[in-house]
Amino acid sequence: MDVVVRNGMVVTGGSEAVTDVGIRDGVIVQLGGEMTGTTELDATDRYVLPGGIDAHVHLTAPGTGPDSWRWVDDFEVGTRAAAAGGVTTVGNMSFPQPGEQMKAGLERDNADADANAIVDYFQHTVLLTPDDEGIAQIEELAAAGHPSIKIFMSFRRFDRHLDGYLRAMQAAAASGTVVLVHCEDPAVMNCCGHALDEAGHTEAVHFPKSRPVEAERIATERAVGYCATTGATTYVVHLSSAAALEACRKARARGLPVHVETRPIYLHLNESRFSEPDGAKYAGAPPLRSDADRDALWAGLNDGTVSTVCTDHAPWTLDEKLDPTLTASDLRHGMAELETLMPVLWSEGVATGRISVATFVEVTSTTAARLFGLYPRKGTIAPGSDADIVIWNPNDTRTIDGSTMHSNAGYSPYDGWQVTGWPELTISRGEIIARATETGIDVLGAPGRGRLAERKRLVR
Repeated sequence: MDVVVRNGMVVTGGSEAVTDVGIRDGVIVQLGGEMTGTTELDATDRYVLPGGIDAHVHLTAPGTGPDSWRWVDDFEVGTRAAAAGGVTTVGNMSFPQPGEQMKAGLERDNADADANAIVDYFQHTVLLTPDDEGIAQIEELAAAGHPSIKIFMSFRRFDRHLDGYLRAMQAAAASGTVVLVHCEDPAVMNCCGHALDEAGHTEAVHFPKSRPVEAERIATERAVGYCATTGATTYVVHLSSAAALEACRKARARGLPVHVETRPIYLHLNESRFSEPDGAKYAGAPPLRSDADRDALWAGLNDGTVSTVCTDHAPWTLDEKLDPTLTASDLRHGMAELETLMPVLWSEGVATGRISVATFVEVTSTTAARLFGLYPRKGTIAPGSDADIVIWNPNDTRTIDGSTMHSNAGYSPYDGWQVTGWPELTISRGEIIARATETGIDVLGAPGRGRLAERKRLVR
């Protein structure tokens, strides 16, 4: 073998067992039995987990024109943070530019990732224009190994082009393509935002009122209806509220192909954070919710209604987040979470007994691999799978300091938290790309080593 991982508790496919893992040419070739390796790694008293799959990140800009903006992490920086946090595959949102179709944006972003990514990647193409050409590209992209598209119900263009978006969902169902949907109602948000502005409620503490639970619930219920109408596999991104989750639970009980993603911030933080002096730094879309919503999401992890935990990693610097010219209705959304996704979920979930190790593996790796056509190359530890492995130290306790982490954001929403459970080694296709030290996580992987992950169409 090139590498043998010895004596670790291997967790995969619903099973846990102390066994050895043999790797050759970047692929897992043997579990247990006699073997020797050029490199031998001792994982005694450690967990050996499938590499994390964060299926929702923003590492490319949504625009390139003179008035465009971009988040502060690109493919190199973002995947460096991913490697440090035990994530070995990311799913990026690929935006076409005005006048472009999805394919053009995809080609540009794939070239960017090919040159700069440290971990493996795939792309979700954003459908902005559901005209005949755009809809025809759904099958073309699926055939080329890109069977997922992203739709924003939160954009006003959605209702203006609703007929086209429904046709697109029908095309997605026919082509085995997953439809990712951002579920917030723009009319409700516009109404609430205007009311806040007119009342002079511009402070961050009012941010949740600008994007209320009703905006998310209404849009989620509509998305469920569109799923039932078109048959498209529907993946509700960054779901934050109990009301929206209940709509998805009822849909799943009816046998509809609805899947739910939540973000770490909705599990670990609540809306009281917006009362803090720097509360604007917690702004995301949707906003943080109540403790009752948090409890519902944790219950959803355990009963399977919540399929994945992904970050929506879209970071700004703290100065940008706290820009005093912004009001409650136009705060900058997004933050850096790629490096903390798995450690904080382990610390707040597994270490406290809220979720099992098996559930942790499902929601951070295996389910995303299944949904997005990566399995069994990704998301499991089995012969024939890519050797994407995290040797996890469940007893390693560190204090989060975003200023010393790898994102360009320079801060973390969890600054000052003591977190127990960190990756000791991150291995991508048999190569050690990150290693824990006493002072932090050193990333060893070189930019450009990441590959476009092979994907299959969804088969229901």
